[in-house]
Amino acid sequence: MIELVSSWRCFDGEQRVYKHDSKATGTPMEFAVFLPRRALNGEECPTLMYLSGLTCTWENMVSKGGSQRTAAELGMIIVSPDTSPRGEDVADDEAWDMGKSAGFYLNATQEPWAKHYRMEEYITQELPEILEEHFPVDLSALGVTGHSMGGHGALTLAMKNPGLFKSVSAFAPIVNPMNCPWGEKAFSGYLGSDRSTWASYDACELVKARGWKGRILIDQGTADSVLEVQLKPWAFEKACREEGVDLTLRMQGGYDHLYYFVATFLPDHIAWHYDELV
Repeated sequence: MIELVSSWRCFDGEQRVYKHDSKATGTPMEFAVFLPRRALNGEECPTLMYLSGLTCTWENMVSKGGSQRTAAELGMIIVSPDTSPRGEDVADDEAWDMGKSAGFYLNATQEPWAKHYRMEEYITQELPEILEEHFPVDLSALGVTGHSMGGHGALTLAMKNPGLFKSVSAFAPIVNPMNCPWGEKAFSGYLGSDRSTWASYDACELVKARGWKGRILIDQGTADSVLEVQLKPWAFEKACREEGVDLTLRMQGGYDHLYYFVATFLPDHIAWHYDELV
């Protein structure tokens, strides 16, 4: 059962937020969904899932992303889940780059994380079932995108679940977490010290192992302060080139890592996904 938390009229559609008790995480979870007029009228619509980054919730996307106008014009549903389980009994880290708001879209295997940090299962199994049951979502036309840690999630979950996600794009994604400080810290904690278990959550390794039959779109700002140390898009570009995967990597001059960057190019991504899905 899902419960409506809030709803706002927006571009002749509705921006809503729901909460529910998650079987995957064992915690209450919230997600936002924008329903264009077509969806409110009961028509099935192509759907785009947006995964947020470190320190974020669904609210960053909903209030700063500016997705609603384009989604309303095209008749697309936009779903924005949270980034991690939450609650007083949920394990956390003192720093901002692990724990709550930093679930890395994986299924943790190590304590104290394994009990609740099952975001991969939540995003790829539980949430799609909820969407199909309660909204006019066409799961045969489901795409995924995301920002930073969410871009990592979009790329890895799409490549691992090509039967679920038919299109994928990303904004400033963490493409090689096995070899950057954010990923090494999170993977060590969530997955343990055996690096061989990390590869299934690394976009560079996954594209080598699984490939991708469609196109991939990535936007990356050249003024991003974490570009060189954390993001390394050229590593994914090289892997895609070697595997024959159709990647468009757009280096956007002067843009940083913040939502001004995301909001600038998100309409492009929504339209791109629409073309891929319909």
